[in-house]
Amino acid sequence: MPLTTEIIEDAQPGVNARGQLTGKSYKLYDSGGLFLWVTPTGGKWWRFKYRYGGKENQLSLGTYSLVSVMEARIKRDAFRALLKEGIDPSQRLKEEKAIRLAEEIRQLAASRFTLESDGGLTLQLGKRCLALTYVETMELRSFLDSNRAVAPKETSWP
Repeated sequence: MPLTTEIIEDAQPGVNARGQLTGKSYKLYDSGGLFLWVTPTGGKWWRFKYRYGGKENQLSLGTYSLVSVMEARIKRDAFRALLKEGIDPSQRLKEEKAIRLAEEIRQLAASRFTLESDGGLTLQLGKRCLALTYVETMELRSFLDSNRAVAPKETSWP
């Protein structure tokens, strides 16, 4: 039976769906791998359970107070569509997070570094501002390029 708002709000911490006192976390199942994880402290987390590459995985979809039943079902359906295309939803989320992080870093750098019309570089570091001449900028670029060439592969350079 699909979950309703009433069933979810009636779910008590430490009391399972049968009304038994357990003091443990328990699951309220919806459909298609979607369930609500009720913790002993009263937290209600949406989870999506799926199999990919022969392994069972779970994704957290958020808390009940912030994510409604319909929103959780929409997210579940989007992840199921990815699975039909042969894409691991967890891996896709990690890739999207990495892209967002890289964009945030790029925007931060764009706000801190300015390349002047004369070829000089201006750095904004907190309240301090450092202006390099064209020659100093070229020396810095040369230094960074030479160090990047010898950096280990696992070092992440922006």
